[in-house]
Amino acid sequence: MSSAEEAKAAFQRWLDGFNARDSDAMIAEMHFPHLRLARTKFDSWDTSADWLSGHDALTEKLLAEDWDHTDLISMDAVQVSDEKVHLVLRQSRRKKDGTEYSGFDTLWVFTKEGGRWGAKLRSSFLVANAQLYS
Repeated sequence: MSSAEEAKAAFQRWLDGFNARDSDAMIAEMHFPHLRLARTKFDSWDTSADWLSGHDALTEKLLAEDWDHTDLISMDAVQVSDEKVHLVLRQSRRKKDGTEYSGFDTLWVFTKEGGRWGAKLRSSFLVANAQLYS
């Protein structure tokens, strides 16, 4: 598989874990320290344990929004090297009936570290109550 295909597959596994609320599956597709730029503020998690500390609260917020799942609308690899891939994504948070209540664009940067592809940082244009902050 190419670097772009590897990064896309890693993101899809992460999203499958997100939709299942399976923190182990999500962590398996991330590298730490992990960074997220939300609006104009960087959040940083040095370890998977740091990131995991907010997982249950995020799940509660998602359920309070009537979230059922997040769909991937589009995914394009816009920059690719042997060790780093930039993915531009369009995602859609959906209710159980399939209605979108929050669509957003996001940039994910995947790196290959120790022979494994994982998300290293992301920047989202998500406007929603259910977000994870460090």
